[in-house]
Amino acid sequence: MPSDAIQTYVGRHQKDTGRISQQRCEEINATFGWDIDVNDGQPLVQLSHWCAFSPVVPTDELGIDGHPHKGRFLPDLGLERRMWASGSLEFLKPLHVNETLTRSATIEKIDEKGGRMAFVTVSHEIHGENGVAIRESQNIVYLAMPEKFDPPAKRPIPEKLVFENRLEMPSTRLFRFSAITFNAHRIHYDLSYAQDVERYPGLVVHGPLQAMFLAKAASEYAKTELRSFQFRGIHPSFHFDDLAICAEQQTTKNALSLYAGVPDGHQTMQAQATWQEG
Repeated sequence: MPSDAIQTYVGRHQKDTGRISQQRCEEINATFGWDIDVNDGQPLVQLSHWCAFSPVVPTDELGIDGHPHKGRFLPDLGLERRMWASGSLEFLKPLHVNETLTRSATIEKIDEKGGRMAFVTVSHEIHGENGVAIRESQNIVYLAMPEKFDPPAKRPIPEKLVFENRLEMPSTRLFRFSAITFNAHRIHYDLSYAQDVERYPGLVVHGPLQAMFLAKAASEYAKTELRSFQFRGIHPSFHFDDLAICAEQQTTKNALSLYAGVPDGHQTMQAQATWQEG
């Protein structure tokens, strides 16, 4: 698609409605290993709104990678791979179990990087029954299909940590997260596709799954709900490695730098969280 045609996607808008039912909350708890009250009207765990807006696309309208065909809402940039690169969220009001939610999405920017990489920035406003609850920005990276696995340089996890949790990432957890987000991207559950087509050494742990673990850990550390959360992927994470969820010692009040990564090894995601005094 010519560059001028690609830029016509900037400003494109779509609106979706959804909710997180008690059943879906139970599924989130089971996937993450949490024990959280799921009665109607209870506050939702922050970031669980990602499970509210399923991309309901007929199976015959999915690409070979399992994503919906490009060109529906997101542009077709002629690059085969597509995934979340980073995101930022501002939490204004809590959302609740079984509350009707509305998501308004707008393509804000398309940044092409020389034919083998591009970024699409999408802004979201999540409305609950009491008005705007979350403002969110997502950066989606498009990449050419590689001939071999060529990961970015590894960055070590900091040594001075205020906490570190270690979690297994079995393929069953990845499958369940794909199911509760209705995400058919095959790199997360189809090992032969991940290895033979996209050249990964294993199943890829979802970026949003890592981000949800990080945000929950930050909220538990702060003993309150977060005010803001930013994250970005650093290196792919795979099902055969455990996942470390940890945070670095801070001098800034009401803020935390967080990391996901291979235990005693390298980072896979960086995040920052802030909160207000209770």
